[in-house]
Amino acid sequence: MNRLASEKSPYLLQHAGNPVNWYPWSDEAFAAARGGDKPIFLSVGYSTCHWCHVMERESFENPAVAAVLNEHFVAVKVDREERPDVDRIYMTFVQATTGGGGWPMSVWLAPDLRPFYGGTYFPPESRWGRPGFVDILQEIARLWREERPRVLASAESVGEQLSRLAETGRGTSVPPERTLAAAADDFRRSFDGRFGGFGEAPKFPRPSELLFLLREHRRTGSRGPLDIVVRTLHAMSAGGMRDQAGGGFHRYSVDGQWRVPHFEKMLYDQAQLTLALLEAAQASGDRALLGVAEDTLEYVRRDLSDPAGGFYSAEDADSLPPGTAAGGHKAEGAFYVWAAGEIDRLLGADAPLVRSYFGVEEHGNALQDPQGEFRGLNILYQATSPEDAGRRYGLPADVVGAVVARARQILFEARASRPRPHLDDKVLTAWNGLMIAAAARASRVVQALDPGAGGRGASWLAMAERAAAFVRDRMWQAATRRLLRRYRDGEAAIDGFAEDYACAVFGLLELFQASGDAQWLELAQALQRRQDELFWDESSGGWFSTTGDDRSVLMRLKEDYDGAEPAASSVGALNLLALSHLTGDEGAAQRLERTLQSFEPRLTAAPRTVPMMLAVLCAYHAGGEQIVIVGAPGDEATRALERAAWSRYLPFAVHVPVAPGEAASRLAAVLPFVGDLTLRDGRPTAYVCRNFACDRPTGDPAVLASQLDSLV
Repeated sequence: MNRLASEKSPYLLQHAGNPVNWYPWSDEAFAAARGGDKPIFLSVGYSTCHWCHVMERESFENPAVAAVLNEHFVAVKVDREERPDVDRIYMTFVQATTGGGGWPMSVWLAPDLRPFYGGTYFPPESRWGRPGFVDILQEIARLWREERPRVLASAESVGEQLSRLAETGRGTSVPPERTLAAAADDFRRSFDGRFGGFGEAPKFPRPSELLFLLREHRRTGSRGPLDIVVRTLHAMSAGGMRDQAGGGFHRYSVDGQWRVPHFEKMLYDQAQLTLALLEAAQASGDRALLGVAEDTLEYVRRDLSDPAGGFYSAEDADSLPPGTAAGGHKAEGAFYVWAAGEIDRLLGADAPLVRSYFGVEEHGNALQDPQGEFRGLNILYQATSPEDAGRRYGLPADVVGAVVARARQILFEARASRPRPHLDDKVLTAWNGLMIAAAARASRVVQALDPGAGGRGASWLAMAERAAAFVRDRMWQAATRRLLRRYRDGEAAIDGFAEDYACAVFGLLELFQASGDAQWLELAQALQRRQDELFWDESSGGWFSTTGDDRSVLMRLKEDYDGAEPAASSVGALNLLALSHLTGDEGAAQRLERTLQSFEPRLTAAPRTVPMMLAVLCAYHAGGEQIVIVGAPGDEATRALERAAWSRYLPFAVHVPVAPGEAASRLAAVLPFVGDLTLRDGRPTAYVCRNFACDRPTGDPAVLASQLDSLV
């Protein structure tokens, strides 16, 4: 076992038995490079990364390749999910020098940590137009021996270029409303009107795009953005990118029809897609989207939940095919794909209908699989509607739905006997914040939109509260005001980055709006203050990703791209918007405006790169309301008012539930304006306010609905 055996990261532990003499990112590794006069080979990935597994199997487990690495380099492994700061620096370099990026990321550094060569996956020998890994190692070793001044000059030049890239542009004003219209039109032009989503294959879900379009629909009243969102979510939900048997979404679709996924499942995707589904259900009234949102949450509760309340990070794409001996070759998607004969045996007389519904073909349906990995097998997707299937088989649509639901359960139970994909069981604060937000929002929307929800709304609220308590008790060190990023195997470690603070605040604010419990608002405020102290850019606005205290991280970057995860500044700006509407904090409002000014060049010239910041800009121009409902939780009259408020899509409003009594007194200490908002005639009462000036209070859900419908 190498040095990685003492680490907590599941990714690093996967490499602990390699013959490569790996180091974690550490002073020990840097000292070894200086003392041995060797360059550093840096390999960055994560535990559920398919091509990381491939490169490990081909190169890092190969004693001959390991011998070359160990002789000429100090080899360092980094889990990008634990250390996004390190990953971000060197990914910037790789993208700038090669025009692309991805994981595994392979970078060669001088002992002072400046990069001079890099790429992503390298095959062991030259093939597919890619240079072989061993050839590259030997050539770089030769250059280090024979042409070192040239290598060091290159590293110095690259360092200067990276420093220039790190310099942030500064806008002069908050972009006007026409910026939003132009961005929405840009999304409209790239929308795939046939299959949903944007552009061509591969298709990556970026839920912040959908959240922006939903807000633009609400701000303008235009149906176009809403139609794009609903069609995209339906296409994704019907495709193979969604796990049709077990719920949850895979990482992305390799084809344009959402049929063939890359099978890993990430917590941040589940959280953000759930939010988009819930908002789209509110905006459109489409109950089917609500069902997919709850199905996704159920997957997270069942398969990604720590017993103590936090949420795990991911499930792998690869697993052992059924019947393969332990230690055998894992295959991508093996846990999820089906032979037609297996479905016939499991479902009996229902098999023909179910095969038709899920697009199952005798010789396999994965015809668009570019690698041919699933030849002869089937990836389940919704190939037809219950109505069309019913017409074909002479059955009512509700009967078809019942048959499919029964078959889904049978298939789910049958595949439970297969070898499961690897579970990355580390708990990351940022991703937990997103999931807390999703579960808390679901508790409101489900209760409002589904009259038969029963206790499901309360169960999602309890799920969010347990996770928030996990973050409060294990990740937040109140005495030192220090938020930690990662928890695993009893250990919380690694100082939080700006994204951890921002996403945690986001989740806590959503939880407060669902529960009315003042402790979550108080914690959100404490984390926001600390985020501003540690990361705020006083000169330009926005938040740096890091504190700048770790000297092994060459630059202090400010993320300006909303990718698979939204940037810290985008989430932070969204939080400031909510806090300013809740508390009237002028400082929060000023920092919000400075952040929007800072992002003016991005929002104007390349708006599609920052869709979450577009959502913030949309809300900024729309203005916001406070909807306060005073009443005992669980009281039917209170619930009727809540249903009137929560069933409507009001993304620019903040919701403040107030329970009379001691809870109201504690909340009034944090939000003084609610102190005067009390029960009228002893009955639950709703107040609709703008800039803390309130409309006529009412205890009538119909009157409240009329007030809310008049909001623009």
